[in-house]
Amino acid sequence: MRFLFVVAILAMNEGKNVRFVPTNLEGAMLLEIEPARDQRGFFARTFCEREFAEHGLETRFVQHSVSQTSTKGSIRGMHFQRGAASEVKVVSCKRGRILDVIIDLRQDSPTYGRWQGFELTADARNSLYIPKGFAHGFQTLTDDVEVHYLISAFYMPEASAGYRHDDPAFSIAWPLPVSSISDKDRSWPDFADLRQ
Repeated sequence: MRFLFVVAILAMNEGKNVRFVPTNLEGAMLLEIEPARDQRGFFARTFCEREFAEHGLETRFVQHSVSQTSTKGSIRGMHFQRGAASEVKVVSCKRGRILDVIIDLRQDSPTYGRWQGFELTADARNSLYIPKGFAHGFQTLTDDVEVHYLISAFYMPEASAGYRHDDPAFSIAWPLPVSSISDKDRSWPDFADLRQ
């Protein structure tokens, strides 16, 4: 009986992988699951070290974090870690909906200085793979949002940095008026000031 159960699971998952969808920003990927469905619901793989490696992506995530945001229209970001503390993130929305925004800060990148937004939702169960050298933030599109992060580097407070969500250097088109933002996120420096 156990053997039949294992065979059934293997058959159910054959060819059912994460889809890696390239974005407009070099190296960033939208990750979409391809669930195997039956009368009970579905089963899907959300991470496979081998598949990530085949796409040239990070496979080691030393920290897993979660944020909860109560109010629709709230913004968290735009955050990044400097230097050796730079981190890859895989971001998923586990409750509610967000507009997840990333900015390419890698000076040698063909998409340097550009941003792109992605709607991540609990219903779609999609994720965003964010390479090192990107600033990251999001706006909640519903109340009571929960966001999960896989992070490739240990957090170092002294390497923490960011830019304002409304920095004119990027002109991010946030879909909603800002209902809530931390004092820290509101006071990040201008990108133009740091470039000078």
